[in-house]
Amino acid sequence: MDEYVLGIDLGTSAVKVSAVDRNGEIKAQESFDYPLNQPQTGYSEQNPNDWVMSTTVAIVRLILDDHIAPQSIKGISYSGQMHGLVLLNKDNQVLRPAILWNDTRTTKQRHEIETQMGDQFEAITGNRPLEGFTLPNLLWIKENEPQIWKETATFLLPKDYVRYRMTGKLGIDYTDATGTTLLDINTNQWSKLLCEKFDIPEKILPPLLKSTQYVGNITDQYAEFSGLSTETKVFAGAADNAAGALGAGILNSNQALSSIGTSGVILKYEDQPNPGYHGTLQMEDHPDGGYYSMGVTLAAGYSLSWFKKTFCNDMSYAELNQAAQKSTIGSNGLVFTPYIVGERAPYADANTRGSFIGVDGKQNLGDFIRAVMEGIVFSFEDLLNIYREQGSEISTIVSIGGGSKSEIWLQMQADIFNRPVIKLKNAQGPGMGAAMIAAVGLGWFKDFQECAKQFVHRDQVYQPISANVKKYAEIYAIYHQVYEQTKQINHELQDYKKQNNI
Repeated sequence: MDEYVLGIDLGTSAVKVSAVDRNGEIKAQESFDYPLNQPQTGYSEQNPNDWVMSTTVAIVRLILDDHIAPQSIKGISYSGQMHGLVLLNKDNQVLRPAILWNDTRTTKQRHEIETQMGDQFEAITGNRPLEGFTLPNLLWIKENEPQIWKETATFLLPKDYVRYRMTGKLGIDYTDATGTTLLDINTNQWSKLLCEKFDIPEKILPPLLKSTQYVGNITDQYAEFSGLSTETKVFAGAADNAAGALGAGILNSNQALSSIGTSGVILKYEDQPNPGYHGTLQMEDHPDGGYYSMGVTLAAGYSLSWFKKTFCNDMSYAELNQAAQKSTIGSNGLVFTPYIVGERAPYADANTRGSFIGVDGKQNLGDFIRAVMEGIVFSFEDLLNIYREQGSEISTIVSIGGGSKSEIWLQMQADIFNRPVIKLKNAQGPGMGAAMIAAVGLGWFKDFQECAKQFVHRDQVYQPISANVKKYAEIYAIYHQVYEQTKQINHELQDYKKQNNI
């Protein structure tokens, strides 16, 4: 009988569960959507039980529809959306909807942390206390929902809650713990100083786990619920970007990851924390015991899905690509900035908003589609420039997510980055990384380097085209001015909306 590991990738809009064999081949895959709730402007929440139900549906389909025998599933691990706050009471019941990574309600709490801690906060955590991060969300709960705060016995992040429901064991792995901005990245322990400074009871901090750490087996209750075997071993897992780095084989410092999902990420492996980024780039623990840095565009793929839904919902993504292909480099003089839900890096600004600059009567739908795609990649170029300023040499870039499924987008990345861009044979990224964690945890491989040789394979390399590189450099220089030129206008518009409850 074949043996499999399951990689559970818990995203912002859906969960995807992949059954991967010992050769690193995905033999079956199922996904299931869940809703995103936005009760007020700037709020972004989900019901944690929706994650569990959707994950279970996907697993049941793997067993029943794809004929993956429960006894053949030897291990399970996870990739999960980062930062999201799940609060549990003393009976481990969910107290309220989870506050997600793209929620921007905590500007007040962010400023309070920055005022009290200054640069010391970044020195401890490797990060800024940005909106959507777990610590500011905890402080918002404490200030605005005191009864919920009083009942809070522990908190988890999204994938950790799903793992708890499958195993009955509480915990958080180091890669997600760094994203809470409560972990001291220098010691890899919860920061007593931060807990004391912001009156966070240490008793609510979950146990810390290594990504490949065996947590437990599937419980009798969840086995009955899902059809899984209680013999299946479960391993801690990793934050989605950490798992994405694994799944793309980012295991040395001269490679970077370009990931276009709901959000967008440029990620680089680091041997040790780099204080030179000054919090503009996030510093996080890597599943292999090293570190990684990353910059995040809050609305990367979301910008394109928003545009499609709003203006051309009858078109498929393939048709969007075809329309963009008919436009020109620079979208016939049209520039788009993807700040439609605020921005994280390099501009930590929850109140900025996106723009189309250069609109004229000669442009068509294809120009607007291409401008959105170019604007997303330009936002990534902003992040790569931070690495260049630090003297980092990045020789190749691996593309995963939506940006790896489009020929035009892959070539666009190569031309704008002026670097070779690698498309993988299996560009699953986080889901494959989760499967790799389970495979290493089971002892199928001695380490991630050995596992990557079996699980990660290149498909095609897109080389930069010199004529395109030159044209894009000129357009990027214009794009790069837009944030500063529109910042004040956008802030005034957001103030107007708040004053008028828009």
